[in-house]
Amino acid sequence: MATVQGFLHPKTATGRSSLIPSPPWHYSGDLLTVEYRTDPARVAELLPEPLAPAADDPGAVAIIWADWQSCSESGEELLDPVRAQYKECFVVVRCSFEGRTYSRCVYIWVDKDFAIARGLHQGYPKKLGSIHQTRPHPYGPAPRLGAGSRFGATLAAADRRLAEAVVTLREPSETNGFVNGHPMAHHRYLPSVENGRGPALDELIESGAAGFEAGQAWRGEADLRLFDAPTEELSLLTIEEPIAAYYRQVGVIWNGGRRLA
Repeated sequence: MATVQGFLHPKTATGRSSLIPSPPWHYSGDLLTVEYRTDPARVAELLPEPLAPAADDPGAVAIIWADWQSCSESGEELLDPVRAQYKECFVVVRCSFEGRTYSRCVYIWVDKDFAIARGLHQGYPKKLGSIHQTRPHPYGPAPRLGAGSRFGATLAAADRRLAEAVVTLREPSETNGFVNGHPMAHHRYLPSVENGRGPALDELIESGAAGFEAGQAWRGEADLRLFDAPTEELSLLTIEEPIAAYYRQVGVIWNGGRRLA
């Protein structure tokens, strides 16, 4: 009987073909965050039991564009950038479980297969998409980080544009928002291979950063638009009241979570 290795499929004798390496996973990224309020009922209908809406500001939503470089503990992927670089756009709300407030990702799109695989392990509902955002740069026409700088961001999936934003920075900020500021409460779910049987995996888990560092955050406002699409429901989280927009560069380490239920 052969011995095969790898954190995730495909498993081989060496493990070299595995789609993702074992944690910890390290991330360096530029985050563009737009927060607004929607109808709290639309958030509530995305929260399966045993989660409940957050007691405070239950309609708050964050849409976050992220331009990432990521790697395993060895860092080798950074020298083979096709294995390290990817972009994503994710939608976060807040919820409550046993009296504690959590953040929860309800929609997320990425542009690389290894990012989808990591999401399956972490409980993120990742799908393929096309994500773009303006990058700051100290030379040429690209925006600098400062008052009055403007950044654009777009999201599309299955050939349809789902969201677009233009963010104008105004002033330094102590944070890059509050909606995504809690540990994540996610479901890891896998249907049974046997028809009519219960799920093979169904658990509520908590996860967060095992390490975090960040640069100066900037706050401003955003012109955000959402669009209808036949296989997406992001536009149901209608923009009822803008809150703020933010830009920040961060470094994050993810190294597992714990089961809640």
